[in-house]
Amino acid sequence: MALITWNSTYSVNVKEIDLQHQKLIALINQLHDGMKAGKGKEITGKILSDLADYTKFHFGYEEKLFDQTKYPDTMVQKRQHSDLVKQVVNYISKFQKGEAILTMELMNFLKDWLMNHIVATDKKYTSFLNSKGIY
Repeated sequence: MALITWNSTYSVNVKEIDLQHQKLIALINQLHDGMKAGKGKEITGKILSDLADYTKFHFGYEEKLFDQTKYPDTMVQKRQHSDLVKQVVNYISKFQKGEAILTMELMNFLKDWLMNHIVATDKKYTSFLNSKGIY
């Protein structure tokens, strides 16, 4: 069973960003499935690394749109993005050194952060970006 199921509640009404959010959810679900199935460190480590890379790509995409459109809450978004990337990179480093393992606590953190960020922060830019012709 998936840890996160995408539904329209999470849509920010910007097609490319919605697709990217769905990809992030899929990666978190893959990581969760790998952890539950007891997959080896190599497999879960690869998924964790892919998740970090795609998260950076996604944040970069959003931030480029914010800069281009002069979105007023750009700095709030960038700060939240930067904080999460630092946390994930730090966790990956510990995981690769054998100092951390995948746990439900981590999975719930990733799930809660992403879902709360989409609903509480990302949805705030919907009307602004739509007003700039970005759908």
